[in-house]
Amino acid sequence: MSGKIIAIGLVMIAAIAGIALYYLQIYAFYEPVRFEPGAEIRLTPIIGDAPEVILAENVQGIDASSSPLRFRACFHTPMSQGMLTETYKVYDAAEPLVAPGWFDCFNAEKIGTALETGEAIAFLSEPEIAPGVDRVVAVFPDGSAYAWHQLNASLKD
Repeated sequence: MSGKIIAIGLVMIAAIAGIALYYLQIYAFYEPVRFEPGAEIRLTPIIGDAPEVILAENVQGIDASSSPLRFRACFHTPMSQGMLTETYKVYDAAEPLVAPGWFDCFNAEKIGTALETGEAIAFLSEPEIAPGVDRVVAVFPDGSAYAWHQLNASLKD
């Protein structure tokens, strides 16, 4: 009889630990990002190294202090792809990272496919936003845009 109680106790502890681990990975630590002056969406110009603020509307973002790779943002820009490519650095190695399922405006698979087909264009937003991490922005022809952090070449080797 006591073996059954111990087994039930172990299963319950494992279930509670599993639920806690799931919550910590998917929901905990994330906070909304406030895009206030000094924290706007920026792109790095072709000439120069200082990122410049771009026009961005309806910006939604999340981030977590637990990892520099957890940043995601969705927004709209009235700036055309043509104007952006003439002014800002294109980011050739863009690989959007998957966002938590509850942050439904960011679809990494859709963005990645659009980047591969040339529908969307990726730009360098801010190099080395954290050591070895760049902020990347992808812009679609209709002005919808997405931002995320990804490892740069200095950490991929």
